[in-house]
Amino acid sequence: MARTISELMTSPARTVGPDTSLRATSRIMRDENVGDVVVTEEDGSLMGILTDRDIVVRCLAAGGDPDSMTAGAACSAHVATVPPQCRVSEAVDMMRAKAVRRLPVVDEDELVGIVSIGDLAQAVDEHSALADISSAQANR
Repeated sequence: MARTISELMTSPARTVGPDTSLRATSRIMRDENVGDVVVTEEDGSLMGILTDRDIVVRCLAAGGDPDSMTAGAACSAHVATVPPQCRVSEAVDMMRAKAVRRLPVVDEDELVGIVSIGDLAQAVDEHSALADISSAQANR
């Protein structure tokens, strides 16, 4: 069983710039079969995280235009992060405490990956329903 986040994380994390339109971002998510992207500044520093749900709730449901609304405007800016040497159990506790499903993995100030609740479920109990769902083929 994996003991640290560096053993589980997806690396590199998929990133977009803050000025990327939500339509372009949603196409990236579709094409790469991911439900989130990390929004980074030009220098690579973490600005926020944007999920497919954020696009729906913060743009589409509010009557926004996905061609003019940007990733920087729709992302969650206050993001919990973990270092790569973080223990899996600590990341689980952080997700629970912060009520988040994804954690960017940051080494000093550099984004090095991302870990999801599904990744952690597979590591903690590979026979759980969430682990099964997370490892299943994508619905296209």
